Amino acid sequence: MEPQQRSPLLEVKGNIELKRALAKAPSRLPLPGSRLKRGPDQMEEDLEPEKKRTRGLGTKVATSRPRATALTTVPQTQGQTAVPKVPRKTGPRCSTAVATVLKNQKPGPAVPAQKPGTTAAPPVVGRKKPSKRPAWDLKGQLCDLNAELKCCRERTQLLDQENQQLRNQLREAQQQATELGAERRTLEEELARMRAQAEQGQRELGNLSARVLELEERLGTQEGLVQELQKEQLELQEERRGLAARLEEQEGRLQASEAALSGSQAEVASLRQEAAAQAALLAKREERLHGLEMERRRLHNQLQELKGNVRVFCRVRPVLPGESTPPSGFLLFPSGPSGPSDPPTRLSLSRSDERRGTLSGAPAAPTRHDFSFDRVFPPGSGQDEVFEEISMLVQSALDGYPVCIFAYGQTGSGKTFTMEGGPGGDPQVEGLIPRALRHLFSVAQELSGQGWTYSFVASYVEIYNETVRDLLATGTRKGHGGECEIRRAGPGSEELTVTNARYVPVSCEREVEALLHLARQNRAVARTAQNERSSRSHSVFQLQISGEHAGRGLQCAAPLSLVDLAGSERLDPGLALGPGERERLRETQAINSSLSTLGLVIMALSNKESHVPYRNSKLTYLLQNSLGGSAKMLMFVNISPLEENVSESLNSLRFASKVNQCVIGTAQANRK
Repeated sequence: MEPQQRSPLLEVKGNIELKRALAKAPSRLPLPGSRLKRGPDQMEEDLEPEKKRTRGLGTKVATSRPRATALTTVPQTQGQTAVPKVPRKTGPRCSTAVATVLKNQKPGPAVPAQKPGTTAAPPVVGRKKPSKRPAWDLKGQLCDLNAELKCCRERTQLLDQENQQLRNQLREAQQQATELGAERRTLEEELARMRAQAEQGQRELGNLSARVLELEERLGTQEGLVQELQKEQLELQEERRGLAARLEEQEGRLQASEAALSGSQAEVASLRQEAAAQAALLAKREERLHGLEMERRRLHNQLQELKGNVRVFCRVRPVLPGESTPPSGFLLFPSGPSGPSDPPTRLSLSRSDERRGTLSGAPAAPTRHDFSFDRVFPPGSGQDEVFEEISMLVQSALDGYPVCIFAYGQTGSGKTFTMEGGPGGDPQVEGLIPRALRHLFSVAQELSGQGWTYSFVASYVEIYNETVRDLLATGTRKGHGGECEIRRAGPGSEELTVTNARYVPVSCEREVEALLHLARQNRAVARTAQNERSSRSHSVFQLQISGEHAGRGLQCAAPLSLVDLAGSERLDPGLALGPGERERLRETQAINSSLSTLGLVIMALSNKESHVPYRNSKLTYLLQNSLGGSAKMLMFVNISPLEENVSESLNSLRFASKVNQCVIGTAQANRK
């Protein structure tokens, strides 16, 4: 009868318990070589107790060897080591059980079954204990101990092999437990799914039962409805007869409507033809409007050329509070040919020289100096009147012609007021710069209806002692004007640009006001003998205008330059000059040098000279494209109404008269 097969996990547990019981048996083997290093006398004394141990040890070793052999010869089932089932107990009962198992097993040379690839450990053959050695036979005792050590090592090797087999069995048992656990989980999931399906089937069965009841109720209701519908059917048949009569009537009306629709369709076709004709007429009118716009630009340019591509306006500022009133007849504004209704174009200034006298000792009569310009603005002229006179010139910049407007004059004559306006934001005292940009924005908005789109980019720099500074610089760049240089925009390009300067796109008046406010804070000013706060640099506001008509492929571009030239005053060479006065002297020399260069450039352009000295000054070099033959130039000469400034006023008027006599060639629009 075959023995009952046990689970591999139980066999592994039994083998582990048996191994633990065998491993707990204390070893009484002496440490090899521990006493060999002592002297003969000491070794003999130490061997006395060892003799007694050896007598009992030989018996134990002899009896323990067959047990170890019996452990390895347990019959196996299916290639695995079958270990007797040992109850798991602790303490001395476990040792007694192990001893009982060892007694009941038959010692023999049986070879345990092994797995492929493993080597069988040789069985341990029991040896008889050698007879007692005399105390002096140390070599024999050493041989006995070595033999016993060899037996223990063989036993240890055998236990290691058994341990490895148990580990393999444990690994297989764990793998089997893992597979069984996975199979159990799969079955549990399948069971849960089947339960869920059963519950769902129960719910569906309940729903179907409720549905059957509901349908039965509805069936009874439908039967009642059928009876009612049969009654309604009879009524509808009567109603159908009435509707058939009405249908005949509606068909007659429909025929009449179709006839009216045919007439309407003919009218729609006529209206479409009329709309097409209107569209064609509109296209012709747009073409004509474009032609008229081009003609307007041409005539506008001719009008400006007739007025002169170089024009000079003279403006006399009013007497300020606290200043002495000039004598009567000091400044006269003669009427034009048509009388007082004509705008004044002439100015007469009287000058008395106390150093001159008659033979009788009486003072000489004052000398009168007469000047004629394109327009003269008396002290009572407002900012709106001044801008109205130049608005057509600003329009030329939008048409693609370079335009440059100067404000020239002595210190304190009102140049900055003319260009930028007064403080406080009063619309009545706004200068030419904000008014010009408001006019450009308004006209550009009107031209957008004709297909034109414009963009504006503003820059504001000053030229102080022949150094270019950016007036729009902010933050860490503020005050580093030396880094700005005038360069060509690109190889072969005629356009000039200022390196490291801000070019700000603008589209409304508020943005322009912010730029002007920032420029006023950054501009170089100083106290002079003529003005408490005098501009000591040339400020140049440039607006690059670019226009495009996408429908016709037209483009135009031109700069508008509005320049507030620095004021100048003469220093008395006889006065002692301190550090501040020396600095003012250097500023005045740089200002007068650049103004002289400006006059030389205008004269060279007027005389059609081959060389124009643009590079002699940073001012003329920057404005090179706004002064040439294709540009339109206007100079405001600002003078003071005070008699004490008559010398500086005469110098300004004489310089303006020379400029007014210059004639520059016909302007050409920058179009593509």
